[in-house]
Amino acid sequence: MSSSDDNAACWPRPLQIGDPAPNFHARTTMGEMSLSDYRGRWVLLFSHPADFTPVCTSEFVALSRASDRFEAMNCALVAISVDSLYSHLGWIRAIREHFGVTVSFPIVEDPSLVIGRAYGMIAEDAPDAATLRSTFFIDPDGIIRAMLCYPVTVGRSVEELLRVLAALQRVDSDNVVTPEGWRPGDDVLLPPFHDQASALDAVGDDCWFHRPRPDKAKGVGK
Repeated sequence: MSSSDDNAACWPRPLQIGDPAPNFHARTTMGEMSLSDYRGRWVLLFSHPADFTPVCTSEFVALSRASDRFEAMNCALVAISVDSLYSHLGWIRAIREHFGVTVSFPIVEDPSLVIGRAYGMIAEDAPDAATLRSTFFIDPDGIIRAMLCYPVTVGRSVEELLRVLAALQRVDSDNVVTPEGWRPGDDVLLPPFHDQASALDAVGDDCWFHRPRPDKAKGVGK
C-alpha cells in the first residue's frame, strides 16, 4: 500500500514551484520505491486519472516509446494513480498485448490518496478519487521546478514535456532564459537587468529589455 512520510502527509499548503517535492514510499510495478531514491536525477512525476482509460493509455504508449529520450536527459519517469498495484499490472500487460509496447517506468499505487492529496492531484471538492492529469518536474536536488495540470479529457504532449525539461536544464547550465516556444539549438535570451545603472549603460542592444543571443550550448537537451 502506498504510504508517505511526514513531509508528504503534513504539507501545509498547495505546492508551488521552488518547493521541495514531498517524499513518499510506495509499492510500484517495479517494486517498492521512495521518491528520494532518485536524488541526483531529474524526475517527471505524473498522475493519471485511471488505468484502462483511453487518454491515459495513449499517454503511456507515447511515454514508453520516448523513455530513452528522457533517459538520455538524466530524467526518470514515475507514474502514479489511485488504482491498485494489481490493476496497474493488468493494464501494462494489456498495453503490451494490444500495442506491442512495454511500459518501462514504475507506476505507483496510491489507494489511500495520501500522495495524491499531498501533491494536490486530487481536488478538495472532487466527486471521485480520480486524480487530475498532473505533471511535476523535479530537479536533482528534489525541488519542484515546473508543474502542468490538464483535465481528465485532454492528453499531455510528450514533445512538450521534453521541451520543458530541456529548457529547465538549459537555464540551469548558464545565465540565460528561454523565449516562447524555445527548443534546443534556438536562440536564448539574456536575463533582464536588475538595476538602473545597468539598464541605462547598456551598449549595443537595440532592444535592451529583449536581448536574444545564439545558443552556444546547442547540444543541450538533444
